[in-house]
Amino acid sequence: MDAFESGVLDLPGFYFTGDDYRYRFEPETKQRFLDSLRERFNSGVGYKGRALKWDTVIEQKTVELCRYLVGRMNTPDFTQPSPKLNRTDSKKIRRQILTISPSQAQMLGIRVSTLHYLRSRAKGSRPFEIYEPVRKRLKWRGENRT
Repeated sequence: MDAFESGVLDLPGFYFTGDDYRYRFEPETKQRFLDSLRERFNSGVGYKGRALKWDTVIEQKTVELCRYLVGRMNTPDFTQPSPKLNRTDSKKIRRQILTISPSQAQMLGIRVSTLHYLRSRAKGSRPFEIYEPVRKRLKWRGENRT
């Protein structure tokens, strides 16, 4: 889903073969997806009190599964790590960004340049990051509005 939301994958990057009724990747699309996947696997994650790369965690989980299958472990632990898929750009906050006036933003302590950046990102479909203090100010505005 992240690959589609970020624009790494898009519908023109696929083609349909009529002989076996499957969609295929264009070579450039496949390479973009593999690069994105490689970047994701090389990102860090907290696991058992340590910061590890995803590929290392996957390897350790595979070893745990093997130990379970051969009877050297009673139960495999598939609960950790759980990836954090928190987005800071929900539909609600996008609406708030697009409806806030420059004077309201100034009253909240949000600079005009920050507001311009947020509006340009909120108009698009790609996920974007909202700096924590700004997100808190926008949340405060939303709570006072209702």
